[in-house]
Amino acid sequence: MTRMRAVDAVALILEKEGATETFGLPGAAINPLYSAMRAHGGIRHTLARHVEGASHMADGFTRAAAGNIGVCLGTSGPAGTDMITGLYAAAADSQPILCITGQAPVAVLDKEDFQAVDIASIAKPVTKMAKTVLEAGQVPGVFQAAFQLMRSARPGPVLIDLPLDVQQTEIDFDIDTYEPLAPSKPAATSAQAEKILDLIAEAKHPLIIAGGGIINADAADRLVEFAELTSIPVSPTLMGWGAIPDNHDLQAGMVGIQTHVRYGNASFLDSDLVIGIGNRWANRHTGDLGVYRNGRKFVHIDIEPTQIGRVFAPDYGVVSDAGAALDALLSAARGRAGSLPDFTDWAGECTARKSTEHRKTNFTEVPIKPQRVYQEMNAAFGEDVTYVSTIGLSQIAGAQMLHVYRPRHWINAGQAGPLGWTGPAALGVAKGKPGETVVALSGDYDFQFMIEELAVGAQHQIPYVHVVVNNSYLGLIRQSQRGFEMDYEVSLAFENINSSGSASSGYGVDHVAVALGLGCKAVRVEDPELIGEGLRVAKELMSEHQVPVVVEVILERVTNISMGTALDAINEFETLAQTPADAPTALTPMGELAAAK
Repeated sequence: MTRMRAVDAVALILEKEGATETFGLPGAAINPLYSAMRAHGGIRHTLARHVEGASHMADGFTRAAAGNIGVCLGTSGPAGTDMITGLYAAAADSQPILCITGQAPVAVLDKEDFQAVDIASIAKPVTKMAKTVLEAGQVPGVFQAAFQLMRSARPGPVLIDLPLDVQQTEIDFDIDTYEPLAPSKPAATSAQAEKILDLIAEAKHPLIIAGGGIINADAADRLVEFAELTSIPVSPTLMGWGAIPDNHDLQAGMVGIQTHVRYGNASFLDSDLVIGIGNRWANRHTGDLGVYRNGRKFVHIDIEPTQIGRVFAPDYGVVSDAGAALDALLSAARGRAGSLPDFTDWAGECTARKSTEHRKTNFTEVPIKPQRVYQEMNAAFGEDVTYVSTIGLSQIAGAQMLHVYRPRHWINAGQAGPLGWTGPAALGVAKGKPGETVVALSGDYDFQFMIEELAVGAQHQIPYVHVVVNNSYLGLIRQSQRGFEMDYEVSLAFENINSSGSASSGYGVDHVAVALGLGCKAVRVEDPELIGEGLRVAKELMSEHQVPVVVEVILERVTNISMGTALDAINEFETLAQTPADAPTALTPMGELAAAK
């Protein structure tokens, strides 16, 4: 046993558990832990500009690769409350991140001391565990339990709050005999797998809904194997996108009322058995449940028991890790080789739909229509790119028109959808995927929420491309206001007094100037024929300078993106734009690539 401060034990435990990538801000109440990290040297740290940004960086890092657990650090009081949005985003999408906060000394916790807040109580609803450790001797055990809990069953975040005196109290600890606790995960039985195959045998048009649980379980290869073995088409959810490549014959297209493709909805509506694996039946996926459930049976496999029957009661439910369930299904299907129905014709019908019902993207108008941007992104970035996005018309249109070919190559804050998540999360993803091409996608409002975190990428040389589709509007909110016949407090446009005369001057914030001022590179595109060139230049700048590169694309002010309330009632809108009264009357047809190497 070795005598050491509790925070020295924490630093050693983080290293032993493999959680060595941290993001945060030092402060008086967390400085002892920073001193331990500095002394032991096995932990990397990225200095954020905002603690919420640090929590999203940790989240992005976790999502980037299987086994990752990002760590967010902050001092007492507002640092912890700043983490709450990050904890919510991680919890909602089943992501294990560890947030560690400093705290006032134990003796003054109930005396309204400076920056002393009961952060554990605040964080409990959005974590698997939130605990203020009052005894230094409990620190190793609390961290050991935290890592096991984050990895067990449905993954999720944990917050550990460490009072200043607890951090510095000496304890006896032996890191050499410390062992991570094995996580526990439920597994489907062979009998359950056989029951599912019985239901498949009775079906004519089965369809697999592949959720984010398959990505979390690192089981995409087993999903594809099972689909190929049975010839059952697969529709990924937004969180499961990439579990089967978009260009695979059995990829039937995403289903939903917002993020979807038309042929995906059409195939779903023709199905008679739906097998959900690692999914939540999210409302943006199902839309009207009467339409969604009508005429088909449902199997639901999920790692979290309370998810079974939460939205609607399935015909058969199984509590299981997605990977374990697929292992059982594969074994059962191999045992029934030749006796299951042949779904080749049905799969062929779904594949044939993929060549029809596409939305137009090849617009040539100026101002630029957003659909053209995603066409050019597909061409510019190819199959190896990792996309990062969160919310808004940009994310919805991106999910309708981009292509994803690998697991963990579409990274999205799906349920929480916090504005501002995209930029810091992309930094975390880039840290988790060094040397790979990471491309963030934001509308102008999402981009402005945490724009200061660009400086983190410049300081720490974390390269990625950030595509900002700028219509100077809260586009999704504006579109939803149509039901109220209003366009109220959703425009971001104003005449910028510092405008350099660009045709985008009436759009308000000069994102290129801000990005350059924060130490990054930036290009602006105003001509659709120059989008591809802008993306090419951005990749060159990113490679040369190893910093974030912003590509701002100036869009027409209003484009309504296809969505609806039910799978059979998607409003495709008209291709022509509406023009609000405050929109600039004209934009130059000449593209501006405002980038100096």
